[in-house]
Amino acid sequence: AAPARVFAFRDVRWAPDPVLAPSAAVRSPQPVPLVIDNGSFQTRAGWACPDPAVPAEPLLRFRSLAARSRGARGGAGAETQVGNDLGSPEPLRWLLRSPFDRNVPVQLELQELLLDHVFQRLGVSSQGCVDHPIVLTEAVCNPLYSRQMMSELLFECYQVPKVSYGVDSLYSFYHNRRQNWPCSGLVISSGYQCTHILPVLQGRLDAKNCKRINLGGCQAAVYLQRLLQLKYPGHFAAITLSRMEEILHEHSYIAQDYIEELQKWRCPEYYENNVHKMQLPFSNKLLGSTVASEEKQEKRQQQLRRLQELNARRREEKLQLDQERLDRLLYVQELLEDGQMDQFHKALVELNMDSAEELQSYINKLSLSVEQTKQKILQSEVSIEVDVVDSKPETPDLDPLGSEQSLEDVESINEFEPLFAEEQPEVEKPVAAVQPVFNLAEYHQLFLGTERIRAPEIVFQPSLIGEDQAGIAETMQYVLERYSKEQQAVLVQNVFLTGGNTMYPGLKARIQKELLEMRPFQSSFQVHLASSPILDAWYGARDWAVEYMSREEGWISRKDYEEKGGEYLKEHCASNVYVPIRLPKQAPRAAEAPSKASGTGNPSEQA
Repeated sequence: AAPARVFAFRDVRWAPDPVLAPSAAVRSPQPVPLVIDNGSFQTRAGWACPDPAVPAEPLLRFRSLAARSRGARGGAGAETQVGNDLGSPEPLRWLLRSPFDRNVPVQLELQELLLDHVFQRLGVSSQGCVDHPIVLTEAVCNPLYSRQMMSELLFECYQVPKVSYGVDSLYSFYHNRRQNWPCSGLVISSGYQCTHILPVLQGRLDAKNCKRINLGGCQAAVYLQRLLQLKYPGHFAAITLSRMEEILHEHSYIAQDYIEELQKWRCPEYYENNVHKMQLPFSNKLLGSTVASEEKQEKRQQQLRRLQELNARRREEKLQLDQERLDRLLYVQELLEDGQMDQFHKALVELNMDSAEELQSYINKLSLSVEQTKQKILQSEVSIEVDVVDSKPETPDLDPLGSEQSLEDVESINEFEPLFAEEQPEVEKPVAAVQPVFNLAEYHQLFLGTERIRAPEIVFQPSLIGEDQAGIAETMQYVLERYSKEQQAVLVQNVFLTGGNTMYPGLKARIQKELLEMRPFQSSFQVHLASSPILDAWYGARDWAVEYMSREEGWISRKDYEEKGGEYLKEHCASNVYVPIRLPKQAPRAAEAPSKASGTGNPSEQA
């Protein structure tokens, strides 16, 4: 028999980040750099300090999300939550905001919230400014406008002394270098929003031949969510993006040959041995058919007793209310008998009545109602049967006296009408124990078959989701063909995989298979996977910051920012290529002056 592959969703809640007390080593003898891996999926921050007392790992890791609640009505104002303070993204899914458009930060007010969170939780204690150098990651070929806004935010808002920008995948390549630096290679970086093919020659990025595919983990999660929602429409709300990301991280893999793998899944035996069953949360209270007849009878008796007490209490309240109304009407009648006509007529006006005959009619009806209610109370004390209280009023409409029954009472009585109808005496038929029609736990399971390979396959075949783009293999071949055969041989000797979307099992073997098909016969190539595809970008940025801490190379000072603008970039081994803005020169206006002079003369001569 095939082993039972049933997995429960973890649905992990994020724990709020504590406020950390920085070590004294981060400020003496001088403030050490603060490294921030500013990713579209997750932000990671920590110190670049050579002192062993400071952890050489990111101290903060949180999703790059913020949510601003509207606040309670009449209470405090709107509250903004960032990262792990959200707890879980699903209840706030429609309030979540990200500063990124794809992998480029464009919403600087949200980016400021993320940086405030980083500086506060890392315990930056400087007053009115951040006096630590900042090492920040940015997108490949980042637009100058985005870098200009980021530099303006860091220098103008936080007053940082200097900042350095670098590409996250190049930092990871720098951290995992297996040869003497500088070295060459082909970096394949696949993240949450985009996938990049980056050629590196002699330790520098060849930006002219970089290519981007607008697909990543986000698109795979959305595609998987649509597949499962179409397959299980009864669990539409339970199939959330957070759970789809968990399935991608823990249960998906890359097929070495996609068509051949689909043929394997057609075999029932292969399906039973490899299907993963994801257990959704459910409640056993839905199994009403399995309750024993004795338990049902006991519940009915309890319902009967509760209804008897409810009816008795309602009759007593009704009797007390009617008696108070009757006493008030009798008092008005006594005013007529005593000859106090002025007070009598004033009381009639208050009761919205016209004559003494109408008053006497209401007194008779109320007296009859009071007597009937007293008789019902006496009968209920000696009878075990349940008397149903009609939802219609037993007395005539006494709107002038405010005698209308409250809407809440009527609704509460209507709630018990099905119970009254159920309790009519009938002969209990002996029946055998009813077995459940289906396994409720199995009904709340998601069977993951070909979905395990369909979702991650979109980076190789974007046409699966209707995207008119090339996959990783076609793009990699296109990039290689832009170089000479000698350069191609150098690049394929170090094909480097990094990014959170490269952690699927089988991805390295798939890249090797694609290279084997596109490279010449008997040519060699090597494919390497980053030691930690998610964190190596931060580790590489820390390595660079520790090595270049006391140098000027790669650092943009405040003087550079003021003189050369916010888009200025100092290049280094893991940075983008700086392309300055070249505005077209305007044509000199000296040629226009003679024409204007010749056109202007004596007005009388022109006339």
